[in-house]
Amino acid sequence: MAGSKFAYVRNFELPDTLLPGTFMVFRLDGHSFHRFSDKHDFTKPNDVRALQLMDHAARDVMEEYPDILLAFGESDEYSFLLRRSTDLYNRRQAKIVSTLTSLFTSSYVFNWQKYFPNNPLQYPPSFDGRIVLYPREQQIRDYFSWRQADTHINNLYNTVFWALVQLGGETTTQAHATLRVG
Repeated sequence: MAGSKFAYVRNFELPDTLLPGTFMVFRLDGHSFHRFSDKHDFTKPNDVRALQLMDHAARDVMEEYPDILLAFGESDEYSFLLRRSTDLYNRRQAKIVSTLTSLFTSSYVFNWQKYFPNNPLQYPPSFDGRIVLYPREQQIRDYFSWRQADTHINNLYNTVFWALVQLGGETTTQAHATLRVG
């Protein structure tokens, strides 16, 4: 399209360059993963195979992008910290989000059979992604502290919830009600 009479349409693309000198946290989250985990018979409350597959996909992303300093995962979510000085894709938000999300998702699908050899993929999973900018290291520490606290709370709830269902004989509705009362 370069040099043609149609090249003017590029003028409609909006710039989406992220602020320089800020930390980027790219957070990826599974879309409709309750349904996905049910359809694929994930063990409750924590399917080790599913967690290891998420870790594998995250490692693939980190190996491809050396500007990623740290990754933290829980359940169907991963957060990646990029260097404050990164110039990845000229800090274009859409390019970073779409490429990292795409790589993670394709790695997840590509490696599915290694972790679920007797459980064929029923339909393709999807993940959404976003970038949040933080100006200082304190906010980065607070962000990852928040994710860790959230992981702890969710894991405690899910462990007790599934114990009530699997060992206590409660329905999922009853287990939710039991946990609301307590």
